[in-house]
Amino acid sequence: MPSRSANDVDVAEQYWHYLEISKVATILETNLENGLEPAEANHRQQKFGPNELTVKAGKPAWLKFILQFNQPLLIILLSAGLIKAVIGEWLNASVIWGVTTTNATISFIQEAGAEKKIEALAQAVTTEATVIRGGKKLRIPSKELVVGDLVILTSGDKVPADLRLVKVRDLQIDESGLTGESVAVEKELGQSGDIVLPKETPLAERDNMAYAGSFVTFGQASGIVIAIANKTETGKISQLLDRHIDLTTPLTRKFNQFSQNWLLFVLGMATLTFAVRLGRPVPAGVSAFKEAVEPAVALIVGAIPEGLPAVITVTLAVGVSRMANRHAIVRKLPAVETLGGATVICSDKTGTLTENQMTVQEIYSGGQSYSVTGTGYSPEGEIQLNQLPITVSQTPTLQECLQAGLLCNDSHLEFKDDNWIVVGDPTEGALIAAGKKADLSQQTLSKSMQRLDSIPFESQFQYMATLHRTPSGKILYVKGSVESILGRCGSSLDTQGNPVEVDREQIHHQVDEMAKQGLRVLALAKKPVPQSQNSVDHSDLESGLVFLGLQGMIDPPRAEAIAAVQACQTAGIQVKMITGDHIATAKAIARRMGFRKTKHHRELVAYTGAQLAEMSKQELGEAVEAGSVFARVAPEQKLRLVEALQQKGEIVAMTGDGVNDAPALKQADIGIAMGSGTEVSKEAADMILTDDNFASIESAVEEGRSVYKNLLKAISFILPVNGGESMTILLSTLLGRELPILSLQILWLNMLNSITMTVPLAFEPKSAGVMKQQPRPVNEPFLTGNRIKRIIAISLYNWTLIFGMFEWVRQAPWGTLELARTMAIQALVMGRIFYLLSLSQLLPSLIAKFSGSKEEVSGAPALGVGIVLAIILQIIFANSPFVNRIFETAPMNLDQWLICFGVALPMIGVALSVNRFDPPN
Repeated sequence: MPSRSANDVDVAEQYWHYLEISKVATILETNLENGLEPAEANHRQQKFGPNELTVKAGKPAWLKFILQFNQPLLIILLSAGLIKAVIGEWLNASVIWGVTTTNATISFIQEAGAEKKIEALAQAVTTEATVIRGGKKLRIPSKELVVGDLVILTSGDKVPADLRLVKVRDLQIDESGLTGESVAVEKELGQSGDIVLPKETPLAERDNMAYAGSFVTFGQASGIVIAIANKTETGKISQLLDRHIDLTTPLTRKFNQFSQNWLLFVLGMATLTFAVRLGRPVPAGVSAFKEAVEPAVALIVGAIPEGLPAVITVTLAVGVSRMANRHAIVRKLPAVETLGGATVICSDKTGTLTENQMTVQEIYSGGQSYSVTGTGYSPEGEIQLNQLPITVSQTPTLQECLQAGLLCNDSHLEFKDDNWIVVGDPTEGALIAAGKKADLSQQTLSKSMQRLDSIPFESQFQYMATLHRTPSGKILYVKGSVESILGRCGSSLDTQGNPVEVDREQIHHQVDEMAKQGLRVLALAKKPVPQSQNSVDHSDLESGLVFLGLQGMIDPPRAEAIAAVQACQTAGIQVKMITGDHIATAKAIARRMGFRKTKHHRELVAYTGAQLAEMSKQELGEAVEAGSVFARVAPEQKLRLVEALQQKGEIVAMTGDGVNDAPALKQADIGIAMGSGTEVSKEAADMILTDDNFASIESAVEEGRSVYKNLLKAISFILPVNGGESMTILLSTLLGRELPILSLQILWLNMLNSITMTVPLAFEPKSAGVMKQQPRPVNEPFLTGNRIKRIIAISLYNWTLIFGMFEWVRQAPWGTLELARTMAIQALVMGRIFYLLSLSQLLPSLIAKFSGSKEEVSGAPALGVGIVLAIILQIIFANSPFVNRIFETAPMNLDQWLICFGVALPMIGVALSVNRFDPPN
């Protein structure tokens, strides 16, 4: 920190609000106009570090690992191992404990990986800040801010550090995160331009301060950074909090509930098995209790799907990663699953469905309509009247209309990477490009007509105004929506610049004609003001404006967004456009994009915000179902639309980028913010699109559906094995037969064999028809009726394989008990491989590849690797002397392997049969 007296340090660090602005600048050795010099800023950053919060450390790794055992199913397994240890079977107990530890280790590694992935993705969305350094305005990552920086705040910004405000204009800040005050706080510096508050002023009443983490909801300001990182008020609070990343989803919560219910069932069956076996006679010298424990433990081990929690975690983590690769950063993990079930997508138009490269195509000025050639922000093109180029200087009113667009403008164009790009608002970029086509220079005009003051565009006013000193006197230039400008106009100009009466009917007719072409229409006006006036206020614009003309521009739809809208509609997802544009403009764009008509309507139905405002709750519910386009919608109406859709039972995904979108983003089931949007919208969203493209939403929905499908495949694959094993143990006990499979052998199957074949299902590519299916029902249970039928059918066949093979080999003259159990397990594993192929896309992919089919299915290489590993493990299981001793298995010859293969083949028919009523893809 710069050198200063001890008294200054003590007062400043606690009472910045108590000091005058000049005193703050002196203490921090900064300039109130030019900010810090770049060299000094770099020096301070190296000395004091980045403006980032260092959060309190979470739970230590060892505690996180121990908590992995805090699952009902694993606790029962640990207890089963303890029972084995008590009766002296230490080898069995060690293997059971080893398997549960392996499961916990896998879950621990995957959960840690998922947390790191989410943290990395969150850090990828950088907050930026506008600063003045060395007299130049710069846009830098907020982590590069240093104490003494001069920061500029505008509506929608997240305050990047604690600031002592220097200048304010109609500033309102949402400080609810710090103070709990739900209403935005007005900030002011008094009539003198500075205000000093008493030392004891509470944080919520410090009108001359802005604190990190709060949001600018209105107005603009500048301020000096007085604290960064953990020194900020937010930083102090963060040190008191534990960090926790939520890895639960509705599906995992359903699984936890299923686990508890399944646990009660398993314990009941195990108790029955133990009681039945305990009541049977045993040979002399054999412990009845010990004999009864083995089948009970075997049933517990067989019925519990030990590997399923790890598979769910892996699948969700893979989904997060895949979405990130498709420009969708998931901030809240439940969005992965929920997005796949979306039934309605409410999308903004500009920049999401369209290119965000506005082009002026038509100008109405002085009673004449002019066409403009060229596209994008390039100055190439010309202004034409009746398809003939004109000289703008010969049409004064047109020239002043273009001039107003250049001066009432906070953006500029740059030539970068062989393209013209806009630095600022796309609409303003289009106005600059139109002026350039008339050989008017924004830079030249700005020098000859100096800006003195301005009113930035705010959605509630629908206009922007600038005050200029010109050779002919001071003039206000205004641009905005036709509704906001035309009502304030008292006159207009003819072609040669002479004052005439405003022909409102003709202007509205012209607006409608432009809107039918899909053009967005801006009205431009001016107002001479007294020479003594040096500032502008909203009251200056209430009346007396001179209408200069209209500029109609279009933001062409993105080609990929058109395809994405079609894909979503094919997938049964309604797409609705919610925009601030004119209704005719919005409908024209919707038609060009292929928006479908809703049921019972021959035409595309559109509503305006004014119409929505007059509707009852019931009428709004009907309108939100019938409508595809909602234009001129106010912020609070976006929230009403989302709520109305949800009341109709829809799962709503909502896009937005502005401050006013935040309530609707929070209310929606999936809030989707634009990467270029305001910090307020990003904070409220569940997901952020880094490329602002609707096509990325469609991709994310596709990934979400694929994640859900892969989870169901994993569940449908694992549970039938547990079912077959449990039925084998229970029925063998009830019939008084020898157990065809032991508890240790079941653990081998449920962990090593299941994990190698199930985890690859998480990496299954999306199926070709995933976006041709209708959204899954909102209240679809964890296990549907058809899915339960599948599990029961495959479980019965698995039981037939195990029990049948065991009994056949046991009665064969060459069969031993160990060999019978080994061949029963191998037949089960081979049947599982055939069943897995019926669930996955690997087999269809191979068939398509070798048959030369044009419709080749996307392959699943991870699954092929998993099957090969499973086969290798089973060879070791049967033919390794070391494993034979531990798991009580026996070596197999080639004929015996072929027998197992043969009896497993019918699984193909069984799997195909169940696929008819419960398709896996």
